Amino acid sequence: QVQLVESGGGLVQAGGSLRLSCAASGRAFSTYTMGWFRQGPGKERDVVATLNWSGGRTYYTDSVKGRFTISRDNAKSTVYLQMNSLKPEDTAVYYCAARPFVFATTTDEFHSWGQGTQVTVSS
Repeated sequence: QVQLVESGGGLVQAGGSLRLSCAASGRAFSTYTMGWFRQGPGKERDVVATLNWSGGRTYYTDSVKGRFTISRDNAKSTVYLQMNSLKPEDTAVYYCAARPFVFATTTDEFHSWGQGTQVTVSS
């Protein structure tokens, strides 16, 4: 099992940028598919982006394509989410998640979750 801790959330104006980080502890981080998810007020938790073990395969939900970039540094056991051109509708708690080996793109496929970090985008 891998433990995950998110950081980097905060308050930003529309059009601004934030970079979220997720530090993992435990062995074999480089074998995990990693993902970022978000849950807005009154909404279900949905996928934002996922990334396979090597960083060579990614998935983005349509609403963030061209604005967000997921990446990882296996030497640091960390996954990132660079968020540009933020919009008020991006306001949510952002969660990092992991699953071993197999690439995945849905919430139900991920087994390990962080506690989340709040992102608030003001208009």
